[in-house]
Amino acid sequence: MPNKSSPNANQENRPRRRSTFPLGKLVPNAVTLLAMGLGLTGVRLALDGKFELAILCIVGSGFLDMIDGRLARLLRAESPMGAQLDSLADFMNFGLAPILILYSWGLQSFGRPGWMAMVIFAACCALRLARFNASIDDPDRPVWTRQFFTGVPSPAAGIMVLAPVWMEFSGIVDLRTGPFLIIGFVVVVSGLMVSRLPTFSGKGISTRVPREMVLPIMVGFAVLAASLFAFPWLSLTVLTSIYILSLPISYRVHRHMRQREETNAL
Repeated sequence: MPNKSSPNANQENRPRRRSTFPLGKLVPNAVTLLAMGLGLTGVRLALDGKFELAILCIVGSGFLDMIDGRLARLLRAESPMGAQLDSLADFMNFGLAPILILYSWGLQSFGRPGWMAMVIFAACCALRLARFNASIDDPDRPVWTRQFFTGVPSPAAGIMVLAPVWMEFSGIVDLRTGPFLIIGFVVVVSGLMVSRLPTFSGKGISTRVPREMVLPIMVGFAVLAASLFAFPWLSLTVLTSIYILSLPISYRVHRHMRQREETNAL
């Protein structure tokens, strides 16, 4: 009798098709890894005493952090792995790298209090990111609250905590003569990260703008880019001041929206 091959044998003899993955879905994660590389490069530059370039690396990683999430949504490449990678990169870029740069610049000369400030900042950043990840999939969270973060986000805090360094470069003030001012500033920024203060997230901004506003917005971005290149330290000081001034505004807007929801629920 002729030997009949079994179905399993036929399946084994068939050439296996290689699984493929859309290249576009790799772009957001690649941007996240690029941002991580910039953050670590900033630490290396700080260890070499090149603090100006180190700060610019952190600022650059902050811009990339703004881009990767939007790219993921635009390309429909959101995934649990991407979310975890983004959180790990945020901790590296804005929880460790900035405070290590600040420590190399001046905190290490303050001894144990400087080291304690560094540990407090890193711990608060880790707690802030853990709380953020735990609240993403909360089904009971009202839709309007997605327009706000709880506490100052880690990228803003990571750039803000470097203010003593660039304020010295801009000639505004040299805080290394007052060590406890720097330590107190680090503790305040750390507390803002883990606070319950609502801060604008930018997610409520419409992705479509009126046609007549396209040119003014592009000109505004061009002016911002030119000012960052021409006057980086003054521009960072102005932008940080604007962000700090927006914190009480975000609190008032959040309270108004919450009161309106409670009124509608009655």
